[in-house]
Amino acid sequence: MNYDVQHSAYQTYGYQVIRQYFTKDELDALRTVILNFHQRWIEENKDFYHTRAVNSAYLTDTLYLEDKQRMQLFEFISSSKVISAAQHVFERPFAFMGTQLFFNPHNNQQQNYWHRDPQYHLNEAEQKAALSGPEVVHIRIPLFDEPGIELVPKSHKNWDTEEELNVRFERNGHKNSEQLSSGKAISLGAGDALLFSANMIHRGLYGGQRLAFDILFCDVEPHLLEFAKRSILPSPAMLDILADPAVFKNTLAYIK
Repeated sequence: MNYDVQHSAYQTYGYQVIRQYFTKDELDALRTVILNFHQRWIEENKDFYHTRAVNSAYLTDTLYLEDKQRMQLFEFISSSKVISAAQHVFERPFAFMGTQLFFNPHNNQQQNYWHRDPQYHLNEAEQKAALSGPEVVHIRIPLFDEPGIELVPKSHKNWDTEEELNVRFERNGHKNSEQLSSGKAISLGAGDALLFSANMIHRGLYGGQRLAFDILFCDVEPHLLEFAKRSILPSPAMLDILADPAVFKNTLAYIK
């Protein structure tokens, strides 16, 4: 599929799947670093992990990884393959916003839930306005074959239907774990890349060996980059070594 077709698909539906985008060698190297992070994160967050956690964040921070492994992540995030994928979405310079790791809940009775990412810091009116605002995109890279994600196509631009509002906000006796008639499930295999808008209605699908690495990029907007912090970015010495540090420099220009 060529760039123009992929770009058009993302703009229309809010997501794009690129099957088998990463090679086995690329995935093996990435998996080693991320499993190391995951094990250390669990050790430091045992209660949270065992009770309700479904994801962690800030994988490139100095807290859990040594500089050598952080550098491996920075090289991967700014690689031509990842940047080329992001260019299916952005028409102008974009910035690194952060990383997340999604996994199965330790409690197998825990339900997944429909949401839009902005609902955790914006009110309902602001969430609606965000649909015509700057772009935030997840590039999700499953490290193992997994059930994937369920999303509502075109909801990156379209506001919730009555059914979607009731379920997402648990109104009128509904739960955010209910099925949505508008939902579409997308299974993912190790090495696939899924691009999707943070604004769209979605939920993770639990099961299998779910361990999905998300890279978040955004338009270069100060109110978006306030979610980034200096410790998740390369040091000046690291920037000098990276082949293409532009996405990190775009972030650094807006944070203290």
